[in-house]
Amino acid sequence: MKKEMTLVTALALSSMTVSALAYTGQERAKDARIPIAEARSIALKAHPGKITDQELEAEAGGSGLRYSFDIRVGKVTQEVGVDAKTGKVIENAPEGANPD
Repeated sequence: MKKEMTLVTALALSSMTVSALAYTGQERAKDARIPIAEARSIALKAHPGKITDQELEAEAGGSGLRYSFDIRVGKVTQEVGVDAKTGKVIENAPEGANPD
C-alpha cells in the first residue's frame, strides 16, 4: 500500500510540473527568437513576483509576437509583455478590469 501511495504522489507531482511548463501559444514558439525561459527571466526582472499565467501571442506592438506574463505580488497582478524576437519589455502595467 505504501509503494502505491508513493507512486500516486510521484505521478501527481510530475503532472503538475508538466502543466506548469506549458503555456498558451506554444505553436508560435518556432517564430520566436527568445526562448520562453529567457523571457520569464526578463519579465521577473522587470516585475518580481510569481508568474500565474503565461502565453505567446500575436499582438500589435514591437515585432508583433510577444510573451505575456501575469505576475502576482500580494493581491495585485501585473501584466508584463516581452517581445519574443527582441527580448525588450513592451508592457509592464497592472492588469486591467477585464483580464484575458
